[in-house]
Amino acid sequence: MSEPGASHLVVRCVSKRFGATTVLDRVDLTIRRGELVTLLGPSGCGKTTLLRAIAGLAQPDHGQVELAGRDITMVPPHRRNVGVVFQSYALFPHMSVEDNVAFGLRMRKVPAAEVRKRVATVLQLVRLHQHAERYPRELSGGQRQRVALARALVIEPPVLLLDEPLSNLDANLREEMRFEIRRLHDEFKITTVYVTHDQSEAMVTSDRIVVMNKGRMEQVDAPHILYGKPRSRFVAGFIGRTNFIEREGGVYSLRPQAIGLLPTRPAMNGVEADIVDRAYLGEHWDYQVKPLSDAKPLRVSTGPNAIFELGQRVWLEIDPAAMVRVE
Repeated sequence: MSEPGASHLVVRCVSKRFGATTVLDRVDLTIRRGELVTLLGPSGCGKTTLLRAIAGLAQPDHGQVELAGRDITMVPPHRRNVGVVFQSYALFPHMSVEDNVAFGLRMRKVPAAEVRKRVATVLQLVRLHQHAERYPRELSGGQRQRVALARALVIEPPVLLLDEPLSNLDANLREEMRFEIRRLHDEFKITTVYVTHDQSEAMVTSDRIVVMNKGRMEQVDAPHILYGKPRSRFVAGFIGRTNFIEREGGVYSLRPQAIGLLPTRPAMNGVEADIVDRAYLGEHWDYQVKPLSDAKPLRVSTGPNAIFELGQRVWLEIDPAAMVRVE
């Protein structure tokens, strides 16, 4: 068995086409043992196809998938022993929570005593031990999602694959489950590949994020690096909100919260502007400001107590160090 942190799951130059459309274009990705890596991008970027290639549900046209040093490209899904959680949960409606979770172990001919022990342990960890005898129809959406997670985790897979697991939940529950998934990952320490189009979800759960666009990887980095040092215009615009500013030598990304908004001229680097629009979002104000020297408005985020009126003349304080050049 490889050591924690060593390369565990490797995708080598994987390409996949559907008809005339290239869905994956020479993707190379190495994931360390125990790491949670999220595939993030808009619809059609190739993230789900890449997950399915790892699971064995989509055969690459070119390239290889390796797990713990073994080439599994041609290994059928049921022999890869990976845990998969789909957005639809895919629970058996006629089985209790306990039986749903035990199903994979029984299919693997695990002794009954061991099944009971492992199911009890995982249900305790996902906080469903008191609902073991209930049926899926008697559970909330979040509880059903935890059953699906428990069923995948109980087989102790070398890799856990999560395909948009929270997309069917309402906003508040989705936010709660982000932290639950991270907690479970840290508890089990299973190498995990997580697919989502939700940047906030990716930022909360991930060790690293793979930002995908048109079948290619735009950037692979820790969440704070992606946000603070995006390498491309696509990444800067997809991860959070930003302003793109044309300067001599290229385009720069400037985050809305990196701009100071003041009622009077600052000591240095001040730009005079007018408030042209605003929205109160509870935790902050989102302003649209139009510099007098530029026809293009900028977005500026301030704290909830920094209140400016529409049409008000203000000053922008911009730190040149906050501007990140992007291609």
